[in-house]
This record gives sequence, C-alpha cells and structure tokens, in this order.
Amino acid sequence: MKREDRAKQFLPFDAMKGLSAAMKKQEEKLTRVEKIELGEEDAATISATLSRLQRGDKAEATFFTCGRYITARGTVTALDETKRTLTIDDHLIPFDDLLSIAILPGGDL
Repeated sequence: MKREDRAKQFLPFDAMKGLSAAMKKQEEKLTRVEKIELGEEDAATISATLSRLQRGDKAEATFFTCGRYITARGTVTALDETKRTLTIDDHLIPFDDLLSIAILPGGDL
C-alpha cells in the first residue's frame, strides 16, 4: 500500500455530510432576536453620550447586528456624524443600531 493511501484511512469520517453545517445554521436561526425599538428617553441619553464622545475615548457600546446584540468595549477610533457611524476598535456601529453606550474612565478596559 502506498504511503498516501495509508494516510487516507486516518482522515476524519463524516457519515452524515453537511449535518454539522445544518445544525449550526439552525442554531443561528433559533438564537436570533428582534431589534429593540428605543423610547425617546433612551434615544436622548444615547444622543447626549455621542455628543460628548471623542476620538481616543474608551467606550462600551451594545448594538444590534445580524440578529444579535453585541457589546464592544475599547477605544473610539472614528466618529462620523455625517454617516452616523461610530467605530470602536474594529467594530463599525451605525448610530441607529445602538442600544446603549457609555464613556469609560481612561483605563477601564
């Protein structure tokens, strides 16, 4: 038996091809949530915080993306009021997707 053929017998065997991908897709579907519509008071609080926020500040933002809420914590690298987006480290966050935002004291990451 050739060496390559002998190695093939030790490859992982997937008896039900595609099952793991189908299960992952179903899990994603089941864990999705609806986007929460903010009240006027919550929207005003977010707006006030955004107006004080500056590039280089440490911040924590909870936002809606792909059917889930994610919390990003880090340094504000960009704040574009024209495009209405905020960037915390590698997370580009549209203002309309924010659920909450807080400016953190300097070293609280």
